[in-house]
Amino acid sequence: MLKLALLTLIFVAISVALLCIKMLLVRGGKFSSTHIGGSKAMRKRGIHCVQSMDAMERRPNSHRVEERSRQ
Repeated sequence: MLKLALLTLIFVAISVALLCIKMLLVRGGKFSSTHIGGSKAMRKRGIHCVQSMDAMERRPNSHRVEERSRQ
């Protein structure tokens, strides 16, 4: 049981080190944005994240047509 826990801990440590290799070796290195809004292909298609889409939908519409009330 202890061998399995130690093996798992070593495996996780190596995995984290490999994921962070760019951050550790490159000056000013950072993870690229995984957010949908950070993808050029998604922006080109007009696809935004849920928060951005919600904010756009909540904005007042300057092109709306006022309805007449019945009298």
